[in-house]
Amino acid sequence: MAHMYTKWLLLFTQFLVLFAKIGAKVPALIVFGDSSVDAGNNNQIPTIARSNFQPYGRDFKGGKATGRFSNGRIATDFISEALGLKPIIPAYLDPAYNISDFATGVTFASAGTGYDNATSNVLSVIPLWKELEYYKEFQKKLRANLGETQANQRITEGLHLISMGTNDFLENYYTLPRRQSQFTITQYEDFLVGIARNFIKELHGLGARKISLGGVPPMGCLPLERATNIIGGNDCNQKYNTVALEFNEKLRKMTVELNKELPGVKLVFSNPYYVFMYILRRPSLYGEL
Repeated sequence: MAHMYTKWLLLFTQFLVLFAKIGAKVPALIVFGDSSVDAGNNNQIPTIARSNFQPYGRDFKGGKATGRFSNGRIATDFISEALGLKPIIPAYLDPAYNISDFATGVTFASAGTGYDNATSNVLSVIPLWKELEYYKEFQKKLRANLGETQANQRITEGLHLISMGTNDFLENYYTLPRRQSQFTITQYEDFLVGIARNFIKELHGLGARKISLGGVPPMGCLPLERATNIIGGNDCNQKYNTVALEFNEKLRKMTVELNKELPGVKLVFSNPYYVFMYILRRPSLYGEL
């Protein structure tokens, strides 16, 4: 699986805090995505795509492996705390939490998933359409818990964050033959952007107005891709990085279009690519030798 666990998260957090200040106080953080923002949903489904074992979680409170693909907290936990909410965002399927906990923040994310349903099939994880169904279920519970007016306000003012896409390329398109036989890489990028567009429209139709759409990092520099790039001297796979740049630019243009198209929406595109690359090129500035 492609994990995004580097310190670009801090800059990402600062950006979202600024976004929140420009808009209004954010009463809830609602999350969709893959392993970059899964807080343990995969622990509750039959899949091997789990991180509920050591050394995951070694820096989490109590040294517990929660299902987060990180040594400690993940991006959305830091973002939640920075917004003045709780220090961790719970997984929707975690039986230890209920609607009272989810009312100020919840993640429906599933490690290994992507925009493409075929991507979620690779490791039998939660597809994006199912994350949306869980969100609809969450809204019903929220209205029962808070009442119609307060729940609707929570949804409208809450920040909806989306973080996925890497698995579509690395675990699906470049690994399995089906999509390669159907699409060129450019066509597949467009296919994914179309799914992302429709997903945002559905969120908007369900009341979401503040939405952050995350791009993909320099995929060719992820540890597994470098380790398998033997011919390239275990350096970054530039082909994958080029695709990441192309895909991110298409997502950025889409956000511009949807901001004009969807009434009342505040949609921002958050691009981790350059921050991630800056850290990789200057690791000593971030505590790495």
